[in-house]
Amino acid sequence: MNEFRTPLIPCLLLAVCCLLLSCTQPADQAEPAAAAKPENKKPRIALIMKSLANDFFSSMAKGAEQHQKEHSGDYELIVNGIKDERDLSRQVALVEEMVASGVDAIVIAPADSKALVPALRRARAAGVVVVNIDNKLDEEILTTEKIAIPFVGPDNQAGAKKVGDYLASKLKAGDEVLMLEGIRTSFNGTQRRLGFEAAMKEAGVKIVDSQSAQWEMSMANTLALSMLSEHPNVKAILAANDSMALGALAAVKNNGKAGAVAVVGFDNIAAVQQAIKDGQILATADQHGGELAVFGIEHALLLIKDPNAKIEDRETPVDLITAEVLK
Repeated sequence: MNEFRTPLIPCLLLAVCCLLLSCTQPADQAEPAAAAKPENKKPRIALIMKSLANDFFSSMAKGAEQHQKEHSGDYELIVNGIKDERDLSRQVALVEEMVASGVDAIVIAPADSKALVPALRRARAAGVVVVNIDNKLDEEILTTEKIAIPFVGPDNQAGAKKVGDYLASKLKAGDEVLMLEGIRTSFNGTQRRLGFEAAMKEAGVKIVDSQSAQWEMSMANTLALSMLSEHPNVKAILAANDSMALGALAAVKNNGKAGAVAVVGFDNIAAVQQAIKDGQILATADQHGGELAVFGIEHALLLIKDPNAKIEDRETPVDLITAEVLK
């Protein structure tokens, strides 16, 4: 009996080994299918804006949220903003938080054209698609950081030139005007200033004072009151956004010069539309805030779908808004 038991042991071991090998092989083959599942998930896009207290960015957020509802099967949307236009550190933190949360893309309206670039470079290094809207990132800093980020937005200089030209048509050569600038390190602020300046120079109108109100209504009101007192003969105030235009309008009224000093802005927010209809503000520029984030989101979706697509800017519309247009 014993002579038959010994040979069975290696046979049994061999059978067990074969069985184990046959069981592990299908599991190895199943791994690629499991790894492919994340490719089918909806992309997550983070929209990071400036101050949501500003009607322009509030309408931008609403436009993006409406677009996502209409395309809920295509992507998920996370909307973020900062408390005011100058809260750079919070906007940098939002970029880092969104990267850590695993979003596929960030669509950002940077509060500063230079300060946000390093954080966005880190986002790109982490594999996140980045699209720049509203305020263009500084080309020199992008080159230094060795990254390419597409800008989707309007020609701010051309838009401001349209507004400035319209104002100039109501003035005469030699008239004096004031200017309220945005944040001076912001590309869109610089471009709007240049557009206003070009229009006034062509018309022979003199800008007697130009100061930065940093996009804020209350600061614009304070500065405009001081500037009007110092320059009592001015005929108009050029404001680089509508929040500042409203601050300037309040200063004009407080100074007793309603109707004597024209005010123009940029953004076409609801309150300024009404002021234009009421004859209190002369003109503004519409860069289609409700659609601007959508343009950026659509561009981000294209880049997610095709990571090898060429990185290039996309210009969006900007239109002059006057009482005639709003009739």
